[in-house]
Amino acid sequence: MNPKVDWFFEKDSQWKTAFNQLRTIVLSTGLTEELKWGHPCYTHKGANVVLIHGFKDYCALLFHKGVLLKDSEGILIQQTENVQAARQIRFTSTDEITEQEAIIKSYIYEAIEVEKAGLQVEMKKTDEFEMPEEFQSALDDNPALESAFEALTPGRQRGYLLHFAQAKQSKTRTARIEKYTPHILEGKGLNDR
Repeated sequence: MNPKVDWFFEKDSQWKTAFNQLRTIVLSTGLTEELKWGHPCYTHKGANVVLIHGFKDYCALLFHKGVLLKDSEGILIQQTENVQAARQIRFTSTDEITEQEAIIKSYIYEAIEVEKAGLQVEMKKTDEFEMPEEFQSALDDNPALESAFEALTPGRQRGYLLHFAQAKQSKTRTARIEKYTPHILEGKGLNDR
């Protein structure tokens, strides 16, 4: 147990008991406990393996390379359609955790083996993401915007492409593009301040 992470397990939360139960299970597999992104993250030789987090309706174990796991029980969930590598096992009660303890451990051990083998998730390239028509038009009409967009890191480019493409209506896509054009011209990502 890492004392720097204790506050997460001690804070009052609807998932407090479940979080502590998951912590005990994960630590029993020999992983190192760290604090990353404000959550308990468990690593093997510095590589992220699994993270504990909670939401309104469930708490979960997030496997960083979950897409590479066999998922023999069919319990891994892709959080959103845009998440490429990570997968969750979700829980809505401590009873579920107790019932699935052996399965949880088997998934953690498999995730550790993925790290030991050095396996990597093949991520979609930026040019494989949908380019909304409205954004392509904006790039065609504004060479400075096109240059600034191409100068962004691939992750920032993907962030914008996903944000623009998620809007169902053309006018919403156009409004988003107009709103973020100054950010792109300044070399900033979607969430940069």
